[in-house]
Amino acid sequence: MIAAAVLGTASTALAAGPAQATGESTLTADPLSTWQTDGIVWSLAYAKGIVYVGGRFDHIRPPGAAPGTGEVARENFAAFDAKTGQPLSCAPAFSGGTETIRAMKPSPDGSLLYIGGSFGKAGPVGRSNTAALNTADCTIDGDFKPTVSSTVRALDVTDDAVYLGGQFDTVQGQTRERVAALRPDGTLLPFKATIRGSSISNDPTPGVNALTVVPQLNKVIIGGRFTSVNGSVLTVHALAGLDATTGKVVNNFTGWIPQRSAVKALVNDGTNFYVGAEGTGGGVFDGRIAGRLSDGSQIWKDTCLGATQAVLPYKGVLYSGSHAHNCSDTPGGFTDIGNRQHFLAQSISDKTILPWFPDTNDGIGEQIGPRALTMADGILWAGGEFTTVNDAPQQGLTRFAAGPDTGAPQVPLMSGSSTSRGRVTLNWKASWDRDNGSLTYRIYRDGAYLTSLAKESRYWNRPDMSYTDTVEPGSQHRYSLEVTDGTNVSGRNGPVYVTARN
Repeated sequence: MIAAAVLGTASTALAAGPAQATGESTLTADPLSTWQTDGIVWSLAYAKGIVYVGGRFDHIRPPGAAPGTGEVARENFAAFDAKTGQPLSCAPAFSGGTETIRAMKPSPDGSLLYIGGSFGKAGPVGRSNTAALNTADCTIDGDFKPTVSSTVRALDVTDDAVYLGGQFDTVQGQTRERVAALRPDGTLLPFKATIRGSSISNDPTPGVNALTVVPQLNKVIIGGRFTSVNGSVLTVHALAGLDATTGKVVNNFTGWIPQRSAVKALVNDGTNFYVGAEGTGGGVFDGRIAGRLSDGSQIWKDTCLGATQAVLPYKGVLYSGSHAHNCSDTPGGFTDIGNRQHFLAQSISDKTILPWFPDTNDGIGEQIGPRALTMADGILWAGGEFTTVNDAPQQGLTRFAAGPDTGAPQVPLMSGSSTSRGRVTLNWKASWDRDNGSLTYRIYRDGAYLTSLAKESRYWNRPDMSYTDTVEPGSQHRYSLEVTDGTNVSGRNGPVYVTARN
């Protein structure tokens, strides 16, 4: 047999930068079987083996069930076993107000789940936009029952304090503008800040959308729609660090968030903090920022467009929910290709967009897609407005794990020709995979393995590929192609019959 030879393939470089700068591994993009809601999920929380789901919905239904099929009543709140994903009987109804849960956070020991939103009743008892659930027996805590004048949109908890953010102006009958702190028994703490103004023309009401507490630094970082904190006009916009005892501004983050953007998500991992933002109009910031907790310095800031609603760090990767549609200036990113990517994974070390591309649709409501993320025993739970996941019907909830990886890449069409003596050239366009950047293409001649080629690809960048085989002049051969992501192998295509020129 005459040996085969590779004459050349398309460049492996992607236009927007490296595929995976520091080798972080991601979860798979294959969703686990997950129950659904019939409305919007605004918040997720995990404590003691249970995932809690809050939002605005009336029912949950089984995985794969169509709307109206197999429904179980759940009024804006549901609980699921974190490992199996099965619904639990813990189901107090949250009603009154606009009937929505916007924020949830467990106490550090997991014994209490603090819940905020717009409601007047939690289970059988009256509550004013916030409540606490005893996780051991699913009862509404009798001690924590503060009166909050309007919607609570953000929560974080330490051993001795519960921090609230939102659109309220009084708590327990005392002035607290958009942010407050209470003891676990509901006693109002001295922590106080004046949050004023908004640069978002279509939402003039100032508010705190997100906050994260850093107990070791006695700091609370707040984000939202505001133009001043404690009268600090022009130096603070949408993001600020506050002393956790007094409410005094300790970090201005001047220039981090432009005038027509607001912060929607904040979280910290004990070393860094992470910001998600959305904007309206031109010149906005819609992406993510990584900052250093110790000194409030910025580590990186991406430039993606498509409002970010949730961020979550896990094992060196920052997962996010957004509707990103242009990340052309971010390493590993994509240009405005006419579609929205609703989940992203980025290297925490250098912001590179990693090859992890599960997706949803925009869904219902404001048609944003994902709204909330939480990690539970190594499984990423996502909730929001979506009604499909990876193009299959799935409403409100989905889950992703580290494995197994079950999705094989599609095998591309291959053509073959011979334009010179004893040489056959095969051509095809690279495939792509939702959670693997580099794919291997196996070529078979006359049913026997011939060779393999590896290539980097993404759904927006599928390079042309080719392989040239050297055979006996005038001989006819059949060729086929299969693709593997290293775990899963596609079905073999072809065969393609080619006769080598004499």
